[in-house]
Amino acid sequence: MLRNFAGWLVAAALALPFAASAESQGIRGIQVAANMPSAPHLKSHSVLVLNGANGEALYQKNTDLPLPIASITKLMTAMVTLDAGLSMDEPITITENEIDRLKNTSSRLAVGTTLPRREMLLLALMSSENRAAAALARTYPGGTQAFVAQMNRKARALGMHNTIFYDATGLEVRNTATAMDLARMVRAANNYPLIRTFSTTHEHDVVSGSRRLLHYKNSNSLVRAGDWDISLQKTGYIQEAGRCMVLQTTVGSQPLIIVLLAANAPSARISDARAIRNWLERHPGTWLAG
Repeated sequence: MLRNFAGWLVAAALALPFAASAESQGIRGIQVAANMPSAPHLKSHSVLVLNGANGEALYQKNTDLPLPIASITKLMTAMVTLDAGLSMDEPITITENEIDRLKNTSSRLAVGTTLPRREMLLLALMSSENRAAAALARTYPGGTQAFVAQMNRKARALGMHNTIFYDATGLEVRNTATAMDLARMVRAANNYPLIRTFSTTHEHDVVSGSRRLLHYKNSNSLVRAGDWDISLQKTGYIQEAGRCMVLQTTVGSQPLIIVLLAANAPSARISDARAIRNWLERHPGTWLAG
C-alpha cells in the first residue's frame, strides 16, 4: 500500500508543471522547484532530478525531448528478462548472432563463451556488456523480435508513452525516450532486487570460451568510488546519444532519481551528478522531507 502510494506521488510529480519558470531563474530552458535556490549549470542536454520521497520535481531541463538513450536500454532488457521467469541458472552461449554489425563494437565475450543467464544479466547491467544483453534477448521465448516487442509493451504499461525500443542493447540509435519516461523506468526497475544488486556490483570475474579469466568493472565511476549511496544505476554511450546516466540514489536521507542525457564531454555526466548533489546538500532546508 505504501509503495503504491509513493509511486502515485512520483507519477503525479512527473505529470505536473514546475512552480518556478526558467525565466524566474534567469536560465533559459531550465526549471527548478519554487523553493529552490538558483540552479547549477549542468552540461547534459536533458536533466531531471526528482525527490523520490514526496514526488517533488526539483530540477528540469528538456525533460519532454525524446533522445537516444544508448545502454540505459538495458534496464528495460533486465526487467523483461526477469518478468519472463526464466531460469537464472540456464546456460547461454554467445553465438555469431551477438556480434555487433551495427556499430562494430568489440566485446571480450568471445563466440562460444557459455555463462548462466544470471551472469549474462549481471554483465549487461554492471559492465554494459552488449553481447550479454543481445544473448538475453535471443534466448527469450520467441526470440529477439518477441523480446523487443515485449520491451515496448512494458514501456506502455509503465506510462512511458514517449519511448520506443528497437533492440535490447542500446546500440540502436532509434532507441529513444524522454527524461520523464526514464524516471518512470528507473522507479519501476528499482522494484527488482536483482537489478538493484547487479547494477551496483563493483566488479566480477568470468571465464571466457577460451578459458581466460575476464575481470569486469562497473561502468559507473560513482559506484566504483564508493562515496555515493546508490541503489540502482545505468550508464550509456553511443556517439549519437552522448554520455547518459540514470541513478536511484540517496542524498540527505531522501531517495532521489537523477536522469542525465546527451552530455558531450566524457566526464560531463559525472560532474553533473556531483554538481546536483552539492547543490542539494548546500540547501537541505529547501527540499528535504520532514
